[in-house]
Amino acid sequence: MARYTGPVCRLCRREGEKLFLKGKRCFTEKCAIERRAFPPGQHGGGRRRRRQSEYAVQLREKQKVKRIYGLAEKQFRSLFKKASRVPGVTGENLLVALESRLDNIVYRLGFAPSRKAARQLIRHRHVRVEGATVDVPSYSVGPGAEVSMAPKARKLPVVIEAIEDRRSRDQLSWLGVDYDAASGRMLERPSRSDIPLAVEEQLIVELYSK
Repeated sequence: MARYTGPVCRLCRREGEKLFLKGKRCFTEKCAIERRAFPPGQHGGGRRRRRQSEYAVQLREKQKVKRIYGLAEKQFRSLFKKASRVPGVTGENLLVALESRLDNIVYRLGFAPSRKAARQLIRHRHVRVEGATVDVPSYSVGPGAEVSMAPKARKLPVVIEAIEDRRSRDQLSWLGVDYDAASGRMLERPSRSDIPLAVEEQLIVELYSK
């Protein structure tokens, strides 16, 4: 599967807002958006903002969500199709499915500084679900499931630093976490109001419905 391997700060600049792809750096003055709040490229700084078409607005919203969660187009479209078959509001179902991914849960619990780092920890078999090692980042975590770091992983500098950084922030209401044990649990499936994401998911639904 094709993966983006370039500088992730370009992605934030392309979308014109912070996507929080680099962990702690995104909260400092070193963030690319803080220093260069214009699109990347040779003419990005002098580029005039033309009025976007309806399609362009919908496309940018889809690209933004894809980049936040680090998914390829094929993965994202597949997840959308599954969300559209579930009873309820398709856009909300899509966000809940994205939030339920194991890599996102590890990130939300504070065991990794970013979703990309969380995926690496999972692939290296440092993450357990209900005591069993899971090395699939897209694994869907259900309500009540315990997610924990393997004993050796708790000593990794990236995990220790991420936990210390997250201790000072508020935890999401639908997640419970024990930082000392490096374990957490999804207490319930989140509703749209529980997901701190400034996106208009209905635009994505409209784009894929064409």
